[in-house]
Amino acid sequence: MHGERLKDEGSKLQVVAAGATAGLISRFVIAPLDVVKIRLQLQTHSLSDPLSQRNLQGGPIYKGTLPTLRHILRHEGITGLWKGNVPAELMYICYAGVEFTTYRSTTLLLHSAFGEGSLPHGVESFAAGAAAGAAATVATYPLDLLRTRFAAQGNEDRVYPSLRRAVLTIRRDEGLKGFFRGLGPGLAQIVPSMGLFFAFYEWLRLPLGRLELPLGSGDAAAGVVASVIAKTGTFPLDLVRKRIQVQGPTRLRYVHKNIPEYRGTVQTVRTILATEGLRGLYRGLTVSLVKAAPASAVTMWTYERALKAYIELGEKGLDNWLS
Repeated sequence: MHGERLKDEGSKLQVVAAGATAGLISRFVIAPLDVVKIRLQLQTHSLSDPLSQRNLQGGPIYKGTLPTLRHILRHEGITGLWKGNVPAELMYICYAGVEFTTYRSTTLLLHSAFGEGSLPHGVESFAAGAAAGAAATVATYPLDLLRTRFAAQGNEDRVYPSLRRAVLTIRRDEGLKGFFRGLGPGLAQIVPSMGLFFAFYEWLRLPLGRLELPLGSGDAAAGVVASVIAKTGTFPLDLVRKRIQVQGPTRLRYVHKNIPEYRGTVQTVRTILATEGLRGLYRGLTVSLVKAAPASAVTMWTYERALKAYIELGEKGLDNWLS
């Protein structure tokens, strides 16, 4: 199966395989930081808040990445740091495959519509990245919601004992729309975030590639810088998405038992600003940026090398064997 190629960027099969490989490896590496980020995002108060503003009966109160890691290890064991990893792995594999495929297809479409090289490179990368992020978000959103809910539950009074039970329970109690809670802020975040990410990545990849950097190229460094820039500007929408994802009949059964009831993106933002201040929209930002660096570096570094390996295998007839 030798699909149409974009220069030396590989066939459709090779792009999907490389994207899935990158997503799988990246997710496993950063899973503990992802759990920490979700716990911090769902927390309505921190240790630095005045005592009068805290609800001490609302579950654990975390402060910082390392204390949260230690708290989870002490109370939930090492497996607590990989809660939600199964739906997350499935999400990352599917997300990366859809993302890179859509990015490539959108680039080809833009070349066909406007001519290759006619659009500024940054505009082309932004448009392709935004389209890729939106398509991948919609396609994998139910898995993202399941990942959040598993990461939010403790060992006592577990909300969902298994992935299968979670799917059946949400379908029964919340309907199909229950799997898409928070999709609005998710799309509002991912379009500019991924657009900026791919634009900065493509802009930085070649110049950084000429430098003598660890691991042999500037792919990883470009991925880190691009991810930090993109995520910082859109982080509040990510937090809003997490808060809405745990709404519904199980809202008060997670580790944080004082999660307020939110309805819609705008109302959620207003409530957080009124009760937690501007800082409330950035809970977990530090660990998110810490997570973004290795996640993006591993993803892009693995993708570039996996794609190269699959192209080499394809030249030996692997594509025909897989067809």
